[in-house]
Amino acid sequence: MIVGTLSKITGPVVIAQGMTGVKMYDVVRVGEAGLMGEVIRLEGDLATVQVYEDTSGLRVGEPVESTEGPLMLELGPGLLSSIYDGIQRPLPVIAAQTGSDFIARGTVVSPLDRERPWDFTPAVEVGQEVVAGDVLGTTPESPTVTHKVMVPPGLRGRVTKVVPEGQYTIDQVVAVLDDRYEITMTQKWPVRTGRPYQRKLDPTTPFLTGMRILDTFFPIALGGNAIIPGGFGTGKTVTQQSLAKWADVDIIVYVGCGERGNEMTEVLKEFPELEDPRTGSKLMDRTILVANTSNMPVAAREASIYTGVTLAEYYRDMGYNVAMMADSTSRWGEALREVSGRLEEMPGEEGYPAYLATRLAAFYERSGRVMALGSDERVGSVTMVGAVSPPGGDMSEPMTQNSLRVTGAFWALDTSLAHRRHFPAISWTKSYTLFLGQVRPWFEENVADDWAEVRERAMFLLQKETELQEIVQLVGPDALPETEKIILEVARMLREDFLQQFAFDAVDAYCPPKKAYWLLKVILAFYDAATQAMSRGVSLRQVLQLPIRDEIAGLKTTPHDEAIARMQEMVTQVADDIAGIEVL
Repeated sequence: MIVGTLSKITGPVVIAQGMTGVKMYDVVRVGEAGLMGEVIRLEGDLATVQVYEDTSGLRVGEPVESTEGPLMLELGPGLLSSIYDGIQRPLPVIAAQTGSDFIARGTVVSPLDRERPWDFTPAVEVGQEVVAGDVLGTTPESPTVTHKVMVPPGLRGRVTKVVPEGQYTIDQVVAVLDDRYEITMTQKWPVRTGRPYQRKLDPTTPFLTGMRILDTFFPIALGGNAIIPGGFGTGKTVTQQSLAKWADVDIIVYVGCGERGNEMTEVLKEFPELEDPRTGSKLMDRTILVANTSNMPVAAREASIYTGVTLAEYYRDMGYNVAMMADSTSRWGEALREVSGRLEEMPGEEGYPAYLATRLAAFYERSGRVMALGSDERVGSVTMVGAVSPPGGDMSEPMTQNSLRVTGAFWALDTSLAHRRHFPAISWTKSYTLFLGQVRPWFEENVADDWAEVRERAMFLLQKETELQEIVQLVGPDALPETEKIILEVARMLREDFLQQFAFDAVDAYCPPKKAYWLLKVILAFYDAATQAMSRGVSLRQVLQLPIRDEIAGLKTTPHDEAIARMQEMVTQVADDIAGIEVL
């Protein structure tokens, strides 16, 4: 056991002396209260520790004891539906035990219920050879998710004992390998180390979100990563919550990393009440929440990020598709900046540490679609979506710039769109995706052969509108020819009838890709027919007076199957109705 003494205290960073033998990132207990901390620098027998709890009241000379191991997560049945803080302490359990809404310093509570029995069904037999990642048995963790008890990484051997089907607690041995390795339903893993896998796979299946602007114009793949930068009030948290509810994945890990307490409170209150649209049961049945608000110690923000991704990787290894939402990575960057400043390190741009880009890259590279360990060729994925909060909406600041360099999609939120009540306020001129070429074959096979062509034509009209708006601001709309006025009108239809989406509408909250495609198809059919009619002298006013124009506007709130069937008819009807207009 390594025990030193406190020699210096500066906010969340303390220095302990007499720590010979301690390793980097070892977890230590600081002071008489036993505050949890992590070693982040070593110089001789001096260890610099970032403390994950409030350090007020600590005194020089108090003991510092090393646990001689890194920050580890306990992984096993019972993680789903849980609400943890950044170092995997279960918040509802602490509140029930203490009767307080606040966590006392030095509190230590098991992250998993050690008394609860789980129904265990063995999947192997005595004498069977197994390798790391092989499934030893299963237990129903929630009404919709089956937990797979796997051979921990690094182990392999012959099964010499396996328990019969029945109820067991997480600490009871369920299998023995080679008469010496006892395996329970839990395993531990260091948060800063990515869990191993056989190999990464090409991301070819889209991460469907139900949001038309994302699925059609800026899609990402399962196992991809994206950032949502935007100023205050543009809808970062609402967008991530909508993704958490509607994304086509098996497991959700939602990390509140230094966000405001009221926003995290809203998540904690609403998520347990939300109905899962995929299964009809509670959304929390397949969700893990990691809550770390802005009034909590800054060092714990880093721990919460790594806690979230380690939980996501664990379920990925079972063969599930997992989505991890980090809200907001900017608060993590600010924590790195504060700790770096207290360490008196040479600052980089705007005071951020010089290693900011390296930390971000190491975090986002833990996303991906992989062939998991094991002999049954399980495929799982971790898709990451990180919110970024640039001060004043300035996208040139270091956190945004370093994030976009290592992620595959940039979903930029626009303050002007948010002020116009255009939600989601994702800018179609500033956003981009690098996954389009990889997911395009999936859309062409499962939605329509001309999906890419329809998407490109719609994007062209929206970009053309941006150019024409500059002319309109200078000389007014009347100076434009009729052929360009129709572009402005159809672009307005695209904005209002396609891009705008009502998150609180029972139908429009989620839009399947096929409905989004046919909606674009109808709007473009309207544009083609209108352009042809005006070439023979029909006025734009005559075209816009057709009743079918209003019907198009109501399609997005029409039930999906009914809307798709109607739109398939309307593609032809639009052309016939406009062709029937007589020239005045």
